[in-house]
Amino acid sequence: MDRTNLKEEVIKLRKQGKTYSEIKKNFRINTPKSTLCHWCKNVKLSKESQNRIQKIIFNNREKARATALAVNKAKREEYLKSIFQRNGHLKMMLKNKDIAKVVLSILYLCEGSKSLERGSVMFGNSDPFIINLFLYLLRRCYNIYERKFRCTLQGRADQDVKKLEKFWSKITNIPLSQFYKARIDSRTIGKKSKNLNYKGVCRIDYFSAEIAIELMQISKIIHKGPIA
Repeated sequence: MDRTNLKEEVIKLRKQGKTYSEIKKNFRINTPKSTLCHWCKNVKLSKESQNRIQKIIFNNREKARATALAVNKAKREEYLKSIFQRNGHLKMMLKNKDIAKVVLSILYLCEGSKSLERGSVMFGNSDPFIINLFLYLLRRCYNIYERKFRCTLQGRADQDVKKLEKFWSKITNIPLSQFYKARIDSRTIGKKSKNLNYKGVCRIDYFSAEIAIELMQISKIIHKGPIA
């Protein structure tokens, strides 16, 4: 088909509401889209044709977005997998109690109570992973008497306290009988929770001034060197 006849056929299909991609596919041509646009610049599309083309463009964009998300997800999963492969051996290092105690002391320095007046270890966080890690390390590094644990939850006014307590009891492996009365954040009264996955803040108390002092001193030793 010569250029003149091709142009006429392109215009004909465009008037029918075909997209430029459909036109190129129909004639199996590599003519640039800019050329097709130039040929069809005077074509008046009906409202129906305009709506059809816009719908196709929208659907194509959605497909492209979904494809991009899938590709990015696959890349991220591969990236995370490579990190795990490079660092998976580090978990075995926690079998060394000295190393585990260093990790525990740093974690406690970040999220634990700095006051030693209470005579106990006090650690709080809203992330179940952080709480679980803290308790794993604490139980790993010290001979723990489980009855010395206490839990206190702070939740939002519209949350079900009983459900929160059951959730955290499962995470901490601390029985409900060792939970203090939950506290409600007064600032949330009358406000609907936006994050439905939020489980409140869980505070762990373990009655041992000796462990609390040791954890704080270890972090100081790491930072400043041995204390005279």
